[in-house]
Amino acid sequence: MLFVEYPKCSTCQRARKWLEARGLSFEARHIKDAPPTAAELKSWHERSSLPLKKFFNTSGLKYKELELKDKLPQMSEQEQFALLASDGMLVKRPILVGNDFVLVGFREAEWAEAAGLSGLQPE
Repeated sequence: MLFVEYPKCSTCQRARKWLEARGLSFEARHIKDAPPTAAELKSWHERSSLPLKKFFNTSGLKYKELELKDKLPQMSEQEQFALLASDGMLVKRPILVGNDFVLVGFREAEWAEAAGLSGLQPE
């Protein structure tokens, strides 16, 4: 599994502890040092069945600074993927990517439900 995080984020820290407490193995990736590419984001978006807006860190300073709340509705999906890929701090985190799921943000109940999927079994 791929765990995309910003280590200073308290939600990411809680999610990491949750994974570790369950003995789940994962590859951690720092979202600021190695932001997802537009192609990765497009793939994750398709696999997640979430609206693209859910991939934006709407509470982040960068999101507010760029006034994206007003700009996103006029942007194409391609432009939104390029924008997300340009700065990892624009991306909602954490993201957990498995063989057959993509989870965006940490909601323990959702992650616990996903724990029943074959891609989330301990190794």
